[in-house]
Amino acid sequence: MSIQVGEKAPDFELKDNHGATVKLSDFRGAKNVVLLFYPFAFTGVCTGELCEVRDNLPKFADRDTQVLAVSNDSIHTLRVFAEQEGLEYPLLSDFWPHGEVSRAYGVFAEDKGCAVRGTFVIDKEGVVRWTVVNALPDARDLNEYVTALDTL
Repeated sequence: MSIQVGEKAPDFELKDNHGATVKLSDFRGAKNVVLLFYPFAFTGVCTGELCEVRDNLPKFADRDTQVLAVSNDSIHTLRVFAEQEGLEYPLLSDFWPHGEVSRAYGVFAEDKGCAVRGTFVIDKEGVVRWTVVNALPDARDLNEYVTALDTL
């Protein structure tokens, strides 16, 4: 079961596509966070979703929000993916221990070995304020995140 609205978002520490450590708690008191879990880099729906975020980054910046995208790919895969697609926000690797953070958020598909499409809007205090979880083939609507951010 995924993390629910009103719950404290589980803290985590993951490496990004450049090998830098990113901690969710580093954003507390400073920025809202849109935490996007996606199955795999280089797949059709995932690429489309992450490029849509790329094309709309000002909507997040205007709302004092950091986007963090998490998959179970290695940092090396994420580095190439980000370079190829021009993604300039952190892509975080939940590769090892495999799926640990995805499991903490309740979005790891054990039978597939990857995260499903879970999105969590987390306020500056670290509380989940909006969430949606979609099945692997179902793209999310970016405008829903923006609308949720407008309520914070």
